Amino acid sequence: MRWTEGIDRFGLGLYFIICLFAIANIYSVDEGLGKKQLIFFVISCVVGLFIFVSRSKLFENMAGIIYIVGLLLLIGLFPFGTEILGQKNWYRFGSFTMQPVEFAKIGTALMLSNYVAGPDFNLQNRKSLYTVLAIVGIPAVVVLAIPDVGSVLVFTAFFIVLFREGLNGWLFGVGLILATVFLVSIAVDPLYVILCVLILAGLFLLFNYRTISWNIFSISSFIGVIALLSGIAFATPKILEKLPKHQRERIEVLYKGEKAFRDTSGYNLLYSKTAIGSGGFTGKGYQQGSVTQGKFVPEQETDYIFCTVGEEWGFLGSSLLILAYTLYIGRVLYLAENQKSTFNRVFGYCLGSILLMHFTINIGMVMGLFPTVGIPLPYFSYGGSSLLAFSIMTFIFFKLNYIDKNSLV
Repeated sequence: MRWTEGIDRFGLGLYFIICLFAIANIYSVDEGLGKKQLIFFVISCVVGLFIFVSRSKLFENMAGIIYIVGLLLLIGLFPFGTEILGQKNWYRFGSFTMQPVEFAKIGTALMLSNYVAGPDFNLQNRKSLYTVLAIVGIPAVVVLAIPDVGSVLVFTAFFIVLFREGLNGWLFGVGLILATVFLVSIAVDPLYVILCVLILAGLFLLFNYRTISWNIFSISSFIGVIALLSGIAFATPKILEKLPKHQRERIEVLYKGEKAFRDTSGYNLLYSKTAIGSGGFTGKGYQQGSVTQGKFVPEQETDYIFCTVGEEWGFLGSSLLILAYTLYIGRVLYLAENQKSTFNRVFGYCLGSILLMHFTINIGMVMGLFPTVGIPLPYFSYGGSSLLAFSIMTFIFFKLNYIDKNSLV
């Protein structure tokens, strides 16, 4: 049919496969929640249909309003939010709950896309740089104040987008070095960390002294970076001491193993690994997982849903799911790169980067590679607001892609 030309069937097909497989796994954990997730999926598809028949410039024109509404919803959590699992990041309306941070990501993506697509945007210009940092940073700071550390990590996905649009790569290098020093200083004496920093700085000078333009700015910058790294090394142990006990233990689990905290913060991870490992190559079979059916893993239908896949579908099923996500995220980024419109391209990169961040952290968390931070697996974890928000972003992008493929310019 002519009107379907331009619809990316491959990308949308992967979306439907992932969502339907998710519903089956949630149903295995809890039949009632599985039925609810199916209803949320139907609602998401209906909303997606409305998005597809909407005006082509609707979301571009409404970007500012959607961004402000998302920001107000986040701020409204402080007086009106409901605390669930120790975090006040939900609104409750009777039996229905809504997590506004998921919708704030949509507003941020739209606003960022709209600004980058503007005629005056240039990341080499300080005004443009500060503006995009503010667009991303303002909601991120509010989310951090809630506090919702996991969602703050997801907001860093927007820097992948900015890198594509010309952000200097040295910022990523500095960020990686700072994160490495912080993580190493958790397990190693800060004095040894600083000594290593000084040795590496000396080696850097030894091999690059001829190419460095020595002036007051470069010397002060070099000394400032070393001082900052040394400060982080000394501050890390003190920061850990100030964290709430459960958050500190979630970090220490990475170094001491989950068995050292088997009755507290390591409990989820211990049984998650047990479930995944017990699945073997082909799994125990649908609704045959002893850990899944025994309800041993808290939040198994949400953040830890992947361990259900590992137990019931085994290494084979888990690998196919990871492959499906890899193909899907890769497809989104491929389509984004080939958009004629800057707005469409940036929004596509926002969607792909957010999905990549959620996917990487969630799978790493369930396997013990990241601390438990409460980040859902996109389209897969139980939750109406999460599924609806991801679906809205998905359908907006595929609508933009549809318009792009049918445009004459």
